[in-house]
Amino acid sequence: MSKEVKSLVDKTIADNKVVVFSKSYCPYCKKAKSYLSEDTSDIAILELDERDDGSAIQAYLKELNGQGTVPHVYINKEFIGGSSDLLKLSHAQVKQRIAA
Repeated sequence: MSKEVKSLVDKTIADNKVVVFSKSYCPYCKKAKSYLSEDTSDIAILELDERDDGSAIQAYLKELNGQGTVPHVYINKEFIGGSSDLLKLSHAQVKQRIAA
C-alpha cells in the first residue's frame, strides 16, 4: 500500500465530520449519500471509480476495517459501515454523531 494512499484516506477521515468512500454507479452508495444529505451538507465524498487510485484506496479501507465493499461511511472518524449499517441509525442518531 502506498504511503500516499494511506495518507489521503487517513487525512480525509481525520479532517471531515462525514466521509463516504463511494462508487458513482453503486445504488447502495447513492442511498447512503442521500440519507446523509438529509442531515448535513458537509459530506466529503470520494468516488473511487473516478480516481486512478480508487482500487488502492478500497484495498486500504479493507485493511482498516475488513469491509471490501462500498460505501464506507465515517462519521466523526468512526467507521459506521456500509449503507445497511447507516440506515439502521435514525436521523436523530446521525445528527447526534455528527455533533459529537
